[in-house]
Amino acid sequence: MTSAGNSSPAIAAQHLRIEPFATEHLDAALHLSRQVGWPHRIEDWALNASISGGVVALEGDRVVGTALCTIFGDVAQLNMIIVDVRMRGRGLGRRVMEAVIAMAGPREMRLVATQEGLPLYEKLGFTATGQIAQHQGIAKATTPDLPVGDGDSGDVERLAVMDRAASGMARTGLLRRIAGRGQVLLAEDGFAMLREFGRGHVLGPVVARDAATARALIAEGARRCAGGFLRVDLPRERGLSDHAASLGLAHVGGGTAMTCRAAIASEQKDFTTYALVSQALG
Repeated sequence: MTSAGNSSPAIAAQHLRIEPFATEHLDAALHLSRQVGWPHRIEDWALNASISGGVVALEGDRVVGTALCTIFGDVAQLNMIIVDVRMRGRGLGRRVMEAVIAMAGPREMRLVATQEGLPLYEKLGFTATGQIAQHQGIAKATTPDLPVGDGDSGDVERLAVMDRAASGMARTGLLRRIAGRGQVLLAEDGFAMLREFGRGHVLGPVVARDAATARALIAEGARRCAGGFLRVDLPRERGLSDHAASLGLAHVGGGTAMTCRAAIASEQKDFTTYALVSQALG
């Protein structure tokens, strides 16, 4: 998700500077994300930062803005774009965005925007491609309609092929990290990954050849988390929001998926993304 806030063209004060994001900025970045109500733990920030470049905006030694750029082959996912509420209206959101856009180079760029960030991203050339529905709650146990088993890190290479066919992103490294710290759910025609995140667990990505397989994978994720907190971020056009709600995962918000310099999509895809890794990482 991105929360750049007010897109005023006002020039930020000269004492605000942009520097590369580094490990020592994680605690301050966590504070910023909590300020805007995001559920990320320090471990969630660390995962994103470990596979990304990025910048911080500094007021003296104080971090007042962040933005990350995660390169997945031909696609750059821009994420964790936050401006301290006290600093909004000074053009700081534009400055951190311009910095990570430069990191993206000529690639297609994607992000998931909050309502507050939309005007800035539109001015920077991003266009909306769909809506992301955030579902979360106390998961209910159910039996999937199709068999779902377990995978492991050894399956990542072939799962990354499915993921790239669905998303256009080369994410083998990310999927390997998630598999190493979470669970891999395997169906005949798709897969999902379940890991700790925020208040409990998150299920994603969910990649499948068809909606029936995706429903089974989501149901198995809910079964494994029954009685605990689970989140899943669904592209609304996939039509699985009612299914998620039936598993105890209420629709609580979401964001707008946006792209800039989008590649021409192929007419037919063998696999589809039914749930995101996260709103930050697509």
